Amino acid sequence: MNAPLDVSLFARAAKPLTSYRPYWAKRFGTAPFLPMSRAEMDKLGWDSCDIILVTGDAYVDHPSFGMAVIGRVLEAQGFRVGIIAQPDWQSAQPFQALGQPNLFWGVTAGNMDSMINRYTADRKIRSDDAYTPGDVGGKRPDRACIVYAQRCREAYPEVPIVIGGIEASLRRIAHYDYWSDKVRRSILVDSKADILLYGNAERALVEVAHRIAARQPVESITDVRGTAFIRRDSPDGWMQVDSTEVDQPGRVEEHVNPYLTTSEQAKSQGETCAKEEGSGEVQAAAPAVQPLAFVPNPRIRLNRDRTVIRLPSYEQVKSDPVLYAHANRVLHLETNPGNARALVQAHGDRDVWINPPPIPLTTAEMDHVFDLPYARSPHPAYADAHGRHDGATKIPAWEMIRFSVNIMRGCFGGCTFCSITEHEGRIIQSRSEDSVIREIEEIRDKVEGFTGVVSDLGGPTANMYRIGCRTPEIEAACRKPSCVYPGICQNLNTDHRHLINMYRRARALPGVKKILIGSGLRYDLAVQSPEYVKELVQHHVGGYLKIAPEHTEGGPLSKMMKPGIGTYDRFKAMFEKYSAEAGKKQYLIPYFIAAHPGTSDEDMMNLALWLKRNGFRADQVQTFYPSPMATATAMYHSGRNTLRKVRREAAGEDAVDVVRGERRRRLHKAFLRYHDPNNWPLLRDALKAMGRADLIGNGKHHLIPTFQPVTDGSYVTARRKNSTPNGQPQRGKLLTQHTGLPPRVTGAGKPAPGKPARKAR
Repeated sequence: MNAPLDVSLFARAAKPLTSYRPYWAKRFGTAPFLPMSRAEMDKLGWDSCDIILVTGDAYVDHPSFGMAVIGRVLEAQGFRVGIIAQPDWQSAQPFQALGQPNLFWGVTAGNMDSMINRYTADRKIRSDDAYTPGDVGGKRPDRACIVYAQRCREAYPEVPIVIGGIEASLRRIAHYDYWSDKVRRSILVDSKADILLYGNAERALVEVAHRIAARQPVESITDVRGTAFIRRDSPDGWMQVDSTEVDQPGRVEEHVNPYLTTSEQAKSQGETCAKEEGSGEVQAAAPAVQPLAFVPNPRIRLNRDRTVIRLPSYEQVKSDPVLYAHANRVLHLETNPGNARALVQAHGDRDVWINPPPIPLTTAEMDHVFDLPYARSPHPAYADAHGRHDGATKIPAWEMIRFSVNIMRGCFGGCTFCSITEHEGRIIQSRSEDSVIREIEEIRDKVEGFTGVVSDLGGPTANMYRIGCRTPEIEAACRKPSCVYPGICQNLNTDHRHLINMYRRARALPGVKKILIGSGLRYDLAVQSPEYVKELVQHHVGGYLKIAPEHTEGGPLSKMMKPGIGTYDRFKAMFEKYSAEAGKKQYLIPYFIAAHPGTSDEDMMNLALWLKRNGFRADQVQTFYPSPMATATAMYHSGRNTLRKVRREAAGEDAVDVVRGERRRRLHKAFLRYHDPNNWPLLRDALKAMGRADLIGNGKHHLIPTFQPVTDGSYVTARRKNSTPNGQPQRGKLLTQHTGLPPRVTGAGKPAPGKPARKAR
């Protein structure tokens, strides 16, 4: 048994979740499900709810659903918690179903941003919603957090409103909104909420709940980490620093050759990994580039805990994309709980004040949160007359995670297109091994339909469990946006043994036939531990393993902060080696992104050629989706590389090629699906315009053929000289005969297993 890992340096600065005196209503005990009706409240003996949670998702009492976690955490503190799930937002009446909450409303759009949930990357309305019974779309409004908060205010005007969840997290300051193509105000201003909680908010929410319960006015709660609020005056005793004075980081380094050893990588950067004898410290030569760091005026000694950074105002960033990029960059550099400072941004005559990020949960606190008495199923209100969750009552998101276990939070990868870091932070918060094993046993013993297969042991990533900085002191002082880009930081502990031990212990449990890993694998980290890759490949892959190189070319990869394709090649070689040793035929399914900022047409062409050389035919194509507050979204809006110091006049690496317009986005998607005949006319025109008509032909080295299919399934030439004497096109042979392409595959040399699920980010 392994000792639990704690973030001890941070833990000393935070009050433990379990140390609060329970609220008086704890005497009512634990509810089998948090009530969704007055009848359920009556059955529990409640005359009212202390807190009512409003969510855009169906209520599933499972620790993968945010409202269930928040509700159970508050219940454990002694509060009576009710849930209003997916209410009709056309009037305030549905928000009065449980009566007036005694303390406050808790409002969230759900597990996903409501706009991303409802619209595709091409701004088309989706017909489905995985978080709704029957997979039916349209059960939540656009910008649900704002709409729900307004209806709560209409229902009971005097009750405080607390907003949270990923939609609120990603919109806590002025943010670029892809759907309206403009910069919108902080969601605090538009929702008229009293306070916003960002990130995984258990710690902040428990503190705020107990303060409101103690009759402290919500407008006076201004010192809780992980919160944002509106104020009209500046508090006494605070030093204010203009953000333009402190944004002095150096540039992000170029890609490191993935085939170099650690010492060779350090040497290429002007450093050494050698330790001075007896010192125990890493000695470094003068670095070739300056590290990321904030440098305030050296003549003024500032108290970090009483310093606030003033960002450009909403009015400024709305009209100036360069200032928007600068503000976004500063926000991302102030995300480490160990050294982040408060931020403030004016919206007219009001300031949106954002306190530093919450202190991460310790392992003991993570265990407490996940060991709460979840029913692990949808609320009975969604069942049919026989108590089943089938057909029109089935909730796809629950079906997906029904037999999975979340083992950790956070991600230190820092991928610029991803919202995990902005929401959960870069510091990994891990459960203990015992807690995870208890949950697997509970699934085995209590969850209906379990066949012995655990669908996932993971989280935001598959293999960052109990991995972090070598010392808490370095971690608390670091300002790097990623621990694994451009290479793995020498201070990062890449030991996978805790995860390996957990895998082995879990698959040895009686009644457990298979432990699959479905979360996204960070393969550049995995290759640091061949033992982990062997364990994963030989025991935890169900024939196919999905990974995400995202691209092959250096330009887009440097804007994504993703490793070079050489790292993928190293992992692929290990994957094939260990599969062969186990006597298994298994296949990698790589995912790629089209139209990401920094991607040229030539980059997509080269990616298509790589796909063809390796025998891949993508069934699904991911197009870049500019989510609020992401670094890549700031690049998309401003055309500036916000991984470097933002300059007014962009040139060279400071400028970013932004893929805009329907035709160009279609072209980039078409390159990923080069094998689809519907894309060939567009690709032919593009290749000719790019001077690469040599890639059009009927040989194996060509990307697309000169033939185009007709209605009967045969192919015709696009060249006039091949027409028949009567002017009709000449019939050609089937595509596979002309190009030598293999059958449709998603993994090299393997027929496609069917359409895979959309990848979560």
